[in-house]
Amino acid sequence: MAERRGRNRIASGNPWSAGCPETGTSGAEGGPGKRAGRDPGTAPRSDPYTKLAGPGRGGWFDLYVILDIFSRYVVGWTVAPAESGDLAAALIADAISEHGAPGALHADRGTSMTSKPVAQLLLDLGVARSHSRPHVSNDNPYSEAAFKTLKYAPVFPERFGSVADARTFCARFFAYYNTEHRHSALGLHTPQSIHFGTAPRIRDQRAATLRAAYQANPARFGSRVPQPPALPAIAWINQPTPETLIQTS
Repeated sequence: MAERRGRNRIASGNPWSAGCPETGTSGAEGGPGKRAGRDPGTAPRSDPYTKLAGPGRGGWFDLYVILDIFSRYVVGWTVAPAESGDLAAALIADAISEHGAPGALHADRGTSMTSKPVAQLLLDLGVARSHSRPHVSNDNPYSEAAFKTLKYAPVFPERFGSVADARTFCARFFAYYNTEHRHSALGLHTPQSIHFGTAPRIRDQRAATLRAAYQANPARFGSRVPQPPALPAIAWINQPTPETLIQTS
């Protein structure tokens, strides 16, 4: 069984939210620029992994997550007792089979993501590979933000009793993350809404509600008609400087 630990910051009524906003996701300066346009289906995807504490001291499980960097939608994940290139390749293949091939896959430089099975799979599928710079810990901000949301949840345990426990917990978390967790960078929409294209309609409904509220009580809003947050237009991993764009144009 998973061992619970206390949290100081707990949002009332939501066991997943700890009142901890996600970190900024503009990416580190420099490095190869990876841009995502308005189409989440072809946006670069991020595939790192993180460690989950197992039942014994020094025991760890590996959580692999594939994230669409434009919509933040988790298109694939798995928990394994050890790192494996074959496992990573199988996860990527399953995600591509269900959601289509991305333009690029950005990952860390761990042995599984630099392994021959992963490299050959991406080569066969025509998916560009991108890796974090050596010794740079913030080259994958979207995935790191998702892991922070996971590990700052009030119900996140100190340790997991087994791989099965960890998989059960992660299944519940990623269902919440995709369908309920609202991101400030996504205009307070869920990853699912951005990924499957329902966000514009929802934003129009929010705008209509705000206009009605303004018309009912203009003094409440001052001189400006309130507007819902804007939808995301672009996402970057390591956005290049204007000078770099000029040199490569």
